Amino acid sequence: MSRLKLTLTANRGRALAVYERLYKAYPAIRCTLDYENPLQLLIMTTLAAQCTDERVNRVCRELFQTYRTPEDFVRTPVATLEEVIRPCGFYRNKAKNIRRQCELLLERHGGEVPRTMAELTALPGVGRKTANVVLGECFGGQGVIVDTHCTRLANRLGFTRNQDALKIEQDLMKVWPPDRWTLFSHFMVFHGRAVCVARAPRCSTCVVEDLCPFPKTREGKKIAQ
Repeated sequence: MSRLKLTLTANRGRALAVYERLYKAYPAIRCTLDYENPLQLLIMTTLAAQCTDERVNRVCRELFQTYRTPEDFVRTPVATLEEVIRPCGFYRNKAKNIRRQCELLLERHGGEVPRTMAELTALPGVGRKTANVVLGECFGGQGVIVDTHCTRLANRLGFTRNQDALKIEQDLMKVWPPDRWTLFSHFMVFHGRAVCVARAPRCSTCVVEDLCPFPKTREGKKIAQ
């Protein structure tokens, strides 16, 4: 067996063990965006680029009181939408994308959010990360959601050596169980926020510390990613 296959086999075994421990550590895991339907989640993930989920939730509590359907977003002037979503940052580009997304939902999909990667990524402002979130949360699909936390943890755990999101996704698809891609992604986010933080990971309290090849640190010691 080649060295590559041996490495993949070892990583698959570690991935299963990591998953089981994170599953026990975060039993109430869920998407941190408070959505009610696919349209809301599509819009919220668009707003979440370079913005915290907490802020997106706050903004969207007001947004969705007025805008409930694609028609609602299409009818409103972009400048009006910009003001509502301004706290999420990059509001001009996000407002333009959201409005165009809704136009295309009406023109191409009967006002419904599509259920395939190709159709979702054809919408403006929608990349594979957003598409995987929508497919996994709303339509029972499975996808590896690569955000900053997933990028950091996947590298530290030795599941990838890449920084490019698409390459990381491809690497993780090889070692993560396919039926757990979405939930595993959520675990990475929660663990990245709670324990494996960027500058000072809390290795002494990490439930996967013995499975992680990343150099161990004392709590509070700043390190390079």
